[in-house]
Amino acid sequence: MVYMNETVRPNHNKTLWRAPVADHPVYGTVQVPGSKSITNRALILAAIAETPSTITGALRSRDTELMARALRSIGVDVQLEVEHGNAANATIHVEPKPMRGGTIDCGLAGTVMRFVPPIAALAYGTVFFDGDAHARNRPMSGIITGLRELGITINGDSLPFEVIGAGSVAGGTVTIDASKSSQFVSGLLLAAPKYATGITVRHEGGKLPSTPHIEMTVEMLRQSGVSVDTTVENQWTVNPGPIRGGVWRVEPDLSNATPFLAAAAVTGGTVTIKNWPISTTQPGDVIRLILDRMGCHVELNAIGNGHDLSVTGPAPGTLKGITMDMSDIGELTPTVAALATLATTESVLTGIAHLRGHETDRLKALCAEITGIGGNCVELSDGLHITPATLHGGTWHSYADHRMATAGAIIGLATQGIDVENISTTAKTLPGFEKMWSALVTQPAGERS
Repeated sequence: MVYMNETVRPNHNKTLWRAPVADHPVYGTVQVPGSKSITNRALILAAIAETPSTITGALRSRDTELMARALRSIGVDVQLEVEHGNAANATIHVEPKPMRGGTIDCGLAGTVMRFVPPIAALAYGTVFFDGDAHARNRPMSGIITGLRELGITINGDSLPFEVIGAGSVAGGTVTIDASKSSQFVSGLLLAAPKYATGITVRHEGGKLPSTPHIEMTVEMLRQSGVSVDTTVENQWTVNPGPIRGGVWRVEPDLSNATPFLAAAAVTGGTVTIKNWPISTTQPGDVIRLILDRMGCHVELNAIGNGHDLSVTGPAPGTLKGITMDMSDIGELTPTVAALATLATTESVLTGIAHLRGHETDRLKALCAEITGIGGNCVELSDGLHITPATLHGGTWHSYADHRMATAGAIIGLATQGIDVENISTTAKTLPGFEKMWSALVTQPAGERS
Protein backbone atom coordinates (compact mmCIF):
# COMPACT_ATOMS: atom_id res chain seq x y z
CA MET A 1 0.00 0.00 0.00
CA VAL A 2 1.35 3.43 -0.95
CA TYR A 3 0.33 6.99 -0.39
CA MET A 4 -1.60 8.55 -3.21
CA ASN A 5 0.54 11.24 -4.78
CA GLU A 6 0.52 13.32 -7.91
CA THR A 7 2.06 10.91 -10.36
CA VAL A 8 -0.14 12.20 -13.18
CA ARG A 9 1.20 15.69 -13.79
CA PRO A 10 0.00 18.45 -16.09
CA ASN A 11 1.70 18.78 -19.43
CA HIS A 12 1.54 22.21 -20.98
CA ASN A 13 3.97 21.48 -23.81
CA LYS A 14 3.21 22.01 -27.48
CA THR A 15 3.76 18.41 -28.58
CA LEU A 16 1.49 17.45 -31.48
CA TRP A 17 -0.28 14.10 -31.71
CA ARG A 18 -1.53 13.00 -35.12
CA ALA A 19 -5.09 11.81 -34.58
CA PRO A 20 -5.60 8.41 -36.22
CA VAL A 21 -8.01 8.32 -39.16
CA ALA A 22 -10.51 5.46 -39.24
CA ASP A 23 -10.44 3.94 -42.73
CA HIS A 24 -13.07 1.38 -41.73
CA PRO A 25 -15.95 1.14 -39.24
CA VAL A 26 -14.64 0.98 -35.69
CA TYR A 27 -15.58 -2.05 -33.60
CA GLY A 28 -14.51 -2.63 -30.03
CA THR A 29 -15.29 -2.94 -26.35
CA VAL A 30 -13.99 -0.34 -23.91
CA GLN A 31 -13.87 -0.33 -20.12
CA VAL A 32 -13.46 3.23 -18.90
CA PRO A 33 -12.12 4.00 -15.40
CA GLY A 34 -14.23 5.29 -12.53
CA SER A 35 -16.12 8.57 -12.43
CA LYS A 36 -14.09 11.62 -11.43
CA SER A 37 -17.16 13.37 -10.06
CA ILE A 38 -18.15 10.46 -7.83
CA THR A 39 -14.56 9.74 -6.76
CA ASN A 40 -13.89 13.29 -5.59
CA ARG A 41 -17.23 13.62 -3.79
CA ALA A 42 -16.58 10.29 -2.05
CA LEU A 43 -13.14 11.53 -0.98
CA ILE A 44 -14.61 14.67 0.59
CA LEU A 45 -17.32 12.76 2.45
CA ALA A 46 -14.85 10.10 3.60
CA ALA A 47 -12.50 12.81 4.92
CA ILE A 48 -15.14 14.19 7.29
CA ALA A 49 -16.96 10.94 8.12
CA GLU A 50 -17.19 9.44 11.59
CA THR A 51 -15.30 6.27 10.68
CA PRO A 52 -12.85 5.14 7.96
CA SER A 53 -14.04 4.55 4.40
CA THR A 54 -12.95 2.52 1.40
CA ILE A 55 -13.57 3.74 -2.15
CA THR A 56 -13.45 1.00 -4.79
CA GLY A 57 -13.25 1.55 -8.54
CA ALA A 58 -11.97 5.07 -7.87
CA LEU A 59 -10.46 7.01 -10.75
CA ARG A 60 -6.71 7.56 -10.54
CA SER A 61 -6.09 10.68 -12.58
CA ARG A 62 -4.60 14.10 -12.07
CA ASP A 63 -7.85 15.56 -10.70
CA THR A 64 -8.41 12.78 -8.17
CA GLU A 65 -4.78 12.71 -7.11
CA LEU A 66 -4.89 16.47 -6.54
CA MET A 67 -7.93 15.93 -4.33
CA ALA A 68 -6.21 13.17 -2.35
CA ARG A 69 -3.09 15.30 -1.89
CA ALA A 70 -5.23 18.26 -0.80
CA LEU A 71 -6.86 16.18 1.92
CA ARG A 72 -3.54 14.75 3.05
CA SER A 73 -2.07 18.25 3.28
CA ILE A 74 -4.67 19.19 5.91
CA GLY A 75 -4.20 16.02 7.93
CA VAL A 76 -6.50 13.35 6.46
CA ASP A 77 -4.96 9.89 5.97
CA VAL A 78 -5.44 8.87 2.32
CA GLN A 79 -3.84 5.72 0.90
CA LEU A 80 -4.40 3.70 -2.24
CA GLU A 81 -3.98 0.34 -3.83
CA VAL A 82 -3.86 0.22 -7.63
CA GLU A 83 -6.51 -2.21 -8.82
CA HIS A 84 -5.26 -5.29 -10.67
CA GLY A 85 -5.34 -4.95 -14.44
CA ASN A 86 -6.28 -1.26 -14.54
CA ALA A 87 -3.70 1.33 -13.46
CA ALA A 88 -6.28 4.12 -13.84
CA ASN A 89 -8.51 2.59 -11.15
CA ALA A 90 -7.65 2.39 -7.47
CA THR A 91 -9.05 1.32 -4.14
CA ILE A 92 -8.64 4.26 -1.78
CA HIS A 93 -8.60 3.99 2.00
CA VAL A 94 -9.50 7.15 3.91
CA GLU A 95 -9.21 7.64 7.67
CA PRO A 96 -10.53 10.95 9.02
CA LYS A 97 -8.12 12.88 11.25
CA PRO A 98 -8.20 16.31 12.94
CA MET A 99 -7.64 18.83 10.17
CA ARG A 100 -4.86 21.40 10.25
CA GLY A 101 -3.56 24.23 8.11
CA GLY A 102 -1.70 23.45 4.90
CA THR A 103 -0.98 24.36 1.28
CA ILE A 104 -3.15 23.00 -1.51
CA ASP A 105 -2.39 22.77 -5.22
CA CYS A 106 -5.71 22.77 -7.07
CA GLY A 107 -4.16 22.24 -10.49
CA LEU A 108 -7.06 22.80 -12.90
CA ALA A 109 -9.50 20.75 -10.80
CA GLY A 110 -12.73 22.63 -10.14
CA THR A 111 -13.73 20.03 -7.56
CA VAL A 112 -10.58 20.73 -5.52
CA MET A 113 -10.81 24.52 -5.64
CA ARG A 114 -14.55 24.49 -4.81
CA PHE A 115 -15.08 21.43 -2.58
CA VAL A 116 -12.06 21.73 -0.28
CA PRO A 117 -12.45 25.35 0.99
CA PRO A 118 -15.71 24.57 2.86
CA ILE A 119 -14.04 21.74 4.79
CA ALA A 120 -10.82 23.76 5.17
CA ALA A 121 -12.91 26.15 7.28
CA LEU A 122 -13.20 23.27 9.78
CA ALA A 123 -9.41 22.96 10.08
CA TYR A 124 -7.33 24.45 12.87
CA GLY A 125 -5.12 26.84 10.93
CA THR A 126 -4.73 28.65 7.63
CA VAL A 127 -5.16 26.72 4.38
CA PHE A 128 -3.55 28.29 1.29
CA PHE A 129 -4.99 27.51 -2.16
CA ASP A 130 -3.41 28.00 -5.59
CA GLY A 131 -3.34 26.15 -8.90
CA ASP A 132 -2.31 26.18 -12.54
CA ALA A 133 -2.20 29.51 -14.36
CA HIS A 134 -5.44 28.69 -16.21
CA ALA A 135 -7.14 27.95 -12.86
CA ARG A 136 -6.73 31.55 -11.71
CA ASN A 137 -9.34 32.55 -14.30
CA ARG A 138 -11.96 30.05 -13.13
CA PRO A 139 -14.96 31.48 -11.23
CA MET A 140 -14.79 31.22 -7.43
CA SER A 141 -17.24 33.91 -6.27
CA GLY A 142 -20.04 31.54 -5.26
CA ILE A 143 -17.94 29.54 -2.82
CA ILE A 144 -16.07 32.52 -1.39
CA THR A 145 -19.25 34.60 -1.00
CA GLY A 146 -21.07 31.72 0.66
CA LEU A 147 -18.29 31.02 3.14
CA ARG A 148 -17.95 34.69 4.04
CA GLU A 149 -21.70 34.86 4.71
CA LEU A 150 -21.11 32.08 7.25
CA GLY A 151 -18.52 34.22 9.03
CA ILE A 152 -15.43 32.49 7.65
CA THR A 153 -12.38 34.67 6.97
CA ILE A 154 -10.99 34.33 3.44
CA ASN A 155 -8.14 36.42 2.09
CA GLY A 156 -8.49 36.83 -1.67
CA ASP A 157 -11.38 36.63 -4.13
CA SER A 158 -9.97 34.04 -6.54
CA LEU A 159 -6.93 31.79 -6.76
CA PRO A 160 -4.61 32.24 -4.97
CA PHE A 161 -6.51 32.70 -1.69
CA GLU A 162 -6.41 31.45 1.89
CA VAL A 163 -9.06 30.16 4.26
CA ILE A 164 -8.55 30.91 7.96
CA GLY A 165 -9.83 27.76 9.64
CA ALA A 166 -11.17 28.12 13.17
CA GLY A 167 -11.92 24.45 13.83
CA SER A 168 -15.68 24.87 13.56
CA VAL A 169 -18.35 26.64 11.52
CA ALA A 170 -21.69 27.78 12.96
CA GLY A 171 -23.67 27.22 9.77
CA GLY A 172 -26.73 29.16 8.66
CA THR A 173 -28.38 30.37 5.47
CA VAL A 174 -26.45 31.67 2.47
CA THR A 175 -27.59 33.12 -0.83
CA ILE A 176 -25.25 32.74 -3.80
CA ASP A 177 -25.29 33.06 -7.57
CA ALA A 178 -24.35 29.60 -8.84
CA SER A 179 -25.11 30.32 -12.51
CA LYS A 180 -21.42 29.95 -13.39
CA SER A 181 -20.93 26.59 -11.68
CA SER A 182 -23.11 24.08 -9.86
CA GLN A 183 -19.96 23.17 -7.90
CA PHE A 184 -20.57 26.26 -5.75
CA VAL A 185 -23.70 24.55 -4.40
CA SER A 186 -22.17 21.09 -4.14
CA GLY A 187 -19.10 22.33 -2.28
CA LEU A 188 -21.19 23.98 0.44
CA LEU A 189 -23.57 21.03 0.75
CA LEU A 190 -20.80 18.44 1.14
CA ALA A 191 -19.32 20.18 4.19
CA ALA A 192 -22.66 21.21 5.71
CA PRO A 193 -23.29 18.17 7.98
CA LYS A 194 -20.20 19.16 9.98
CA TYR A 195 -21.41 22.74 10.51
CA ALA A 196 -23.06 23.26 13.91
CA THR A 197 -26.52 24.11 12.56
CA GLY A 198 -26.14 22.72 9.07
CA ILE A 199 -26.76 24.97 6.11
CA THR A 200 -29.42 26.27 3.75
CA VAL A 201 -28.10 27.29 0.33
CA ARG A 202 -30.24 29.46 -1.94
CA HIS A 203 -29.40 30.12 -5.57
CA GLU A 204 -30.36 33.53 -6.93
CA GLY A 205 -29.15 34.51 -10.38
CA GLY A 206 -29.12 33.15 -13.90
CA LYS A 207 -30.07 29.62 -14.92
CA LEU A 208 -28.44 27.00 -12.73
CA PRO A 209 -26.22 24.75 -14.88
CA SER A 210 -25.32 21.07 -14.51
CA THR A 211 -28.11 20.25 -12.07
CA PRO A 212 -27.45 16.49 -12.32
CA HIS A 213 -24.18 17.11 -10.49
CA ILE A 214 -26.09 18.70 -7.60
CA GLU A 215 -28.43 15.70 -7.63
CA MET A 216 -25.33 13.48 -7.42
CA THR A 217 -24.13 15.42 -4.37
CA VAL A 218 -27.53 15.17 -2.67
CA GLU A 219 -27.80 11.45 -3.39
CA MET A 220 -24.32 10.75 -2.01
CA LEU A 221 -25.07 12.77 1.14
CA ARG A 222 -28.23 10.76 1.68
CA GLN A 223 -26.33 7.51 1.14
CA SER A 224 -24.05 8.69 3.96
CA GLY A 225 -26.97 9.07 6.35
CA VAL A 226 -27.33 12.85 5.98
CA SER A 227 -30.75 14.53 5.84
CA VAL A 228 -31.16 16.85 2.83
CA ASP A 229 -34.32 18.82 1.99
CA THR A 230 -34.75 19.77 -1.68
CA THR A 231 -38.48 20.55 -1.70
CA VAL A 232 -38.00 24.26 -2.48
CA GLU A 233 -36.75 25.05 -5.99
CA ASN A 234 -33.19 26.40 -6.07
CA GLN A 235 -32.81 25.80 -2.34
CA TRP A 236 -31.08 22.99 -0.44
CA THR A 237 -31.08 22.43 3.32
CA VAL A 238 -28.62 20.02 4.93
CA ASN A 239 -29.14 19.14 8.57
CA PRO A 240 -26.14 18.75 10.87
CA GLY A 241 -25.18 15.26 11.90
CA PRO A 242 -22.72 12.41 11.50
CA ILE A 243 -21.53 11.21 8.11
CA ARG A 244 -21.31 7.44 7.89
CA GLY A 245 -18.05 5.90 6.80
CA GLY A 246 -18.17 2.72 4.78
CA VAL A 247 -17.63 1.45 1.26
CA TRP A 248 -18.15 3.53 -1.87
CA ARG A 249 -18.33 1.73 -5.24
CA VAL A 250 -17.57 4.16 -8.05
CA GLU A 251 -19.37 3.85 -11.39
CA PRO A 252 -17.47 4.13 -14.69
CA ASP A 253 -17.07 7.74 -15.86
CA LEU A 254 -19.81 8.12 -18.47
CA SER A 255 -18.57 11.47 -19.77
CA ASN A 256 -15.18 9.91 -20.44
CA ALA A 257 -16.96 7.12 -22.31
CA THR A 258 -18.55 9.53 -24.79
CA PRO A 259 -15.58 9.97 -27.16
CA PHE A 260 -15.38 6.20 -27.64
CA LEU A 261 -19.11 6.00 -28.39
CA ALA A 262 -18.62 8.92 -30.78
CA ALA A 263 -16.13 6.76 -32.70
CA ALA A 264 -18.96 4.37 -33.54
CA ALA A 265 -21.22 7.26 -34.53
CA VAL A 266 -18.64 8.76 -36.89
CA THR A 267 -17.46 5.56 -38.58
CA GLY A 268 -20.62 3.44 -38.73
CA GLY A 269 -19.11 0.84 -36.41
CA THR A 270 -20.16 -0.53 -33.03
CA VAL A 271 -18.56 0.34 -29.70
CA THR A 272 -19.57 -1.22 -26.39
CA ILE A 273 -18.90 0.31 -22.97
CA LYS A 274 -18.69 -2.20 -20.14
CA ASN A 275 -20.64 -1.87 -16.88
CA TRP A 276 -22.94 1.01 -17.84
CA PRO A 277 -25.11 1.82 -14.79
CA ILE A 278 -28.82 1.17 -15.21
CA SER A 279 -29.62 4.13 -12.92
CA THR A 280 -27.25 7.04 -12.36
CA THR A 281 -26.99 10.75 -11.59
CA GLN A 282 -24.08 11.16 -14.03
CA PRO A 283 -24.87 13.68 -16.81
CA GLY A 284 -22.96 11.48 -19.26
CA ASP A 285 -25.90 9.08 -19.38
CA VAL A 286 -27.71 11.56 -21.66
CA ILE A 287 -25.31 10.61 -24.47
CA ARG A 288 -27.69 7.72 -25.15
CA LEU A 289 -30.48 10.13 -26.10
CA ILE A 290 -28.14 12.39 -28.07
CA LEU A 291 -26.68 9.61 -30.20
CA ASP A 292 -30.13 8.17 -30.85
CA ARG A 293 -31.33 11.55 -32.13
CA MET A 294 -28.25 11.85 -34.36
CA GLY A 295 -29.11 8.57 -36.09
CA CYS A 296 -27.32 5.89 -34.07
CA HIS A 297 -28.71 2.62 -32.76
CA VAL A 298 -28.31 2.58 -28.98
CA GLU A 299 -28.80 -0.58 -26.93
CA LEU A 300 -28.38 -1.27 -23.19
CA ASN A 301 -27.92 -5.00 -22.65
CA ALA A 302 -28.01 -6.99 -19.40
CA ILE A 303 -24.73 -8.90 -19.04
CA GLY A 304 -24.41 -11.05 -15.93
CA ASN A 305 -25.03 -8.80 -12.94
CA GLY A 306 -24.52 -5.59 -14.91
CA HIS A 307 -25.24 -3.85 -18.19
CA ASP A 308 -23.21 -2.96 -21.27
CA LEU A 309 -24.05 -0.07 -23.58
CA SER A 310 -23.58 -0.62 -27.32
CA VAL A 311 -23.80 2.11 -29.94
CA THR A 312 -23.86 1.43 -33.69
CA GLY A 313 -23.39 4.42 -35.94
CA PRO A 314 -25.23 5.17 -39.17
CA ALA A 315 -23.51 4.75 -42.52
CA PRO A 316 -20.47 7.05 -42.74
CA GLY A 317 -21.43 10.50 -43.95
CA THR A 318 -25.07 10.28 -42.78
CA LEU A 319 -24.80 11.43 -39.16
CA LYS A 320 -27.56 13.95 -38.39
CA GLY A 321 -27.13 17.25 -36.60
CA ILE A 322 -28.96 18.07 -33.38
CA THR A 323 -30.62 21.02 -31.66
CA MET A 324 -30.40 20.72 -27.90
CA ASP A 325 -30.40 22.62 -24.63
CA MET A 326 -27.14 21.42 -23.05
CA SER A 327 -27.45 23.36 -19.78
CA ASP A 328 -27.64 20.23 -17.62
CA ILE A 329 -24.98 18.34 -19.57
CA GLY A 330 -22.44 21.02 -20.43
CA GLU A 331 -19.45 18.69 -20.03
CA LEU A 332 -20.69 16.72 -23.06
CA THR A 333 -20.50 19.81 -25.29
CA PRO A 334 -17.01 19.15 -26.76
CA THR A 335 -18.01 15.60 -27.78
CA VAL A 336 -21.34 16.73 -29.24
CA ALA A 337 -19.75 19.72 -30.99
CA ALA A 338 -17.19 17.41 -32.60
CA LEU A 339 -19.98 15.13 -33.82
CA ALA A 340 -21.93 18.15 -35.06
CA THR A 341 -18.90 19.28 -37.06
CA LEU A 342 -18.99 15.94 -38.91
CA ALA A 343 -22.80 15.81 -39.31
CA THR A 344 -24.74 16.37 -42.53
CA THR A 345 -27.24 18.89 -41.11
CA GLU A 346 -26.94 21.89 -38.82
CA SER A 347 -26.69 21.73 -35.05
CA VAL A 348 -27.57 24.32 -32.41
CA LEU A 349 -26.28 23.75 -28.87
CA THR A 350 -27.57 26.21 -26.26
CA GLY A 351 -27.75 26.78 -22.50
CA ILE A 352 -23.99 26.57 -22.02
CA ALA A 353 -22.78 30.09 -21.30
CA HIS A 354 -21.25 28.69 -18.11
CA LEU A 355 -18.67 26.82 -20.23
CA ARG A 356 -16.83 30.11 -20.61
CA GLY A 357 -15.56 29.55 -17.07
CA HIS A 358 -14.33 25.97 -17.45
CA GLU A 359 -10.71 24.91 -18.01
CA THR A 360 -10.83 27.42 -20.85
CA ASP A 361 -13.63 29.40 -22.52
CA ARG A 362 -14.87 26.26 -24.23
CA LEU A 363 -17.32 28.05 -26.53
CA LYS A 364 -14.69 30.39 -27.92
CA ALA A 365 -12.12 27.59 -28.09
CA LEU A 366 -14.41 25.14 -29.90
CA CYS A 367 -15.46 27.78 -32.43
CA ALA A 368 -11.86 28.80 -33.08
CA GLU A 369 -10.65 25.23 -33.59
CA ILE A 370 -13.59 24.11 -35.73
CA THR A 371 -13.23 27.19 -37.93
CA GLY A 372 -9.47 26.68 -38.11
CA ILE A 373 -9.88 23.33 -39.90
CA GLY A 374 -12.49 24.59 -42.36
CA GLY A 375 -15.62 24.09 -40.29
CA ASN A 376 -18.51 26.51 -40.01
CA CYS A 377 -19.14 27.42 -36.37
CA VAL A 378 -20.82 30.56 -35.03
CA GLU A 379 -20.42 31.43 -31.36
CA LEU A 380 -23.74 32.32 -29.70
CA SER A 381 -24.11 34.13 -26.40
CA ASP A 382 -24.93 30.82 -24.73
CA GLY A 383 -23.88 28.20 -27.23
CA LEU A 384 -22.77 27.16 -30.70
CA HIS A 385 -24.34 27.03 -34.17
CA ILE A 386 -22.54 24.50 -36.38
CA THR A 387 -23.33 23.85 -40.05
CA PRO A 388 -21.80 21.29 -42.43
CA ALA A 389 -18.58 22.21 -44.21
CA THR A 390 -15.64 20.51 -45.90
CA LEU A 391 -12.85 20.06 -43.36
CA HIS A 392 -9.10 19.98 -43.80
CA GLY A 393 -6.14 19.07 -41.63
CA GLY A 394 -4.43 21.40 -39.21
CA THR A 395 -3.42 21.90 -35.61
CA TRP A 396 -6.16 21.43 -33.04
CA HIS A 397 -5.22 23.37 -29.91
CA SER A 398 -6.25 21.82 -26.61
CA TYR A 399 -5.91 24.89 -24.32
CA ALA A 400 -4.74 22.52 -21.55
CA ASP A 401 -8.36 21.26 -21.56
CA HIS A 402 -8.89 17.50 -21.54
CA ARG A 403 -12.25 17.62 -23.32
CA MET A 404 -10.94 19.92 -26.04
CA ALA A 405 -8.24 17.32 -26.71
CA THR A 406 -10.72 14.44 -27.04
CA ALA A 407 -12.91 16.55 -29.34
CA GLY A 408 -9.96 16.90 -31.70
CA ALA A 409 -9.44 13.15 -31.67
CA ILE A 410 -13.08 12.59 -32.68
CA ILE A 411 -12.85 14.97 -35.63
CA GLY A 412 -9.58 13.33 -36.64
CA LEU A 413 -11.41 10.05 -37.22
CA ALA A 414 -12.87 11.45 -40.44
CA THR A 415 -10.38 14.21 -41.30
CA GLN A 416 -6.84 13.62 -42.49
CA GLY A 417 -4.05 15.56 -40.82
CA ILE A 418 -5.55 16.64 -37.49
CA ASP A 419 -2.66 17.29 -35.08
CA VAL A 420 -3.91 17.60 -31.50
CA GLU A 421 -1.73 19.78 -29.31
CA ASN A 422 -0.82 18.28 -25.92
CA ILE A 423 -3.00 15.16 -26.02
CA SER A 424 -1.53 14.24 -22.62
CA THR A 425 -3.76 16.88 -21.02
CA THR A 426 -6.39 14.10 -21.09
CA ALA A 427 -4.61 12.68 -18.01
CA LYS A 428 -6.66 15.22 -16.03
CA THR A 429 -9.50 12.68 -16.01
CA LEU A 430 -8.47 9.77 -18.27
CA PRO A 431 -4.80 8.72 -18.13
CA GLY A 432 -3.72 6.72 -21.17
CA PHE A 433 -6.48 8.07 -23.41
CA GLU A 434 -4.28 8.23 -26.51
CA LYS A 435 -3.29 4.56 -26.19
CA MET A 436 -6.89 3.46 -25.64
CA TRP A 437 -8.00 5.57 -28.61
CA SER A 438 -5.34 4.34 -31.00
CA ALA A 439 -5.97 0.72 -30.01
CA LEU A 440 -9.68 1.11 -30.74
CA VAL A 441 -9.33 3.01 -34.00
CA THR A 442 -6.51 0.98 -35.54
CA GLN A 443 -8.00 -2.42 -34.70
CA PRO A 444 -8.43 -4.43 -37.93
CA ALA A 445 -11.89 -4.11 -39.46
CA GLY A 446 -14.33 -6.68 -38.20
CA GLU A 447 -12.39 -7.61 -35.07
CA ARG A 448 -13.76 -6.91 -31.63
CA SER A 449 -11.66 -6.44 -28.53
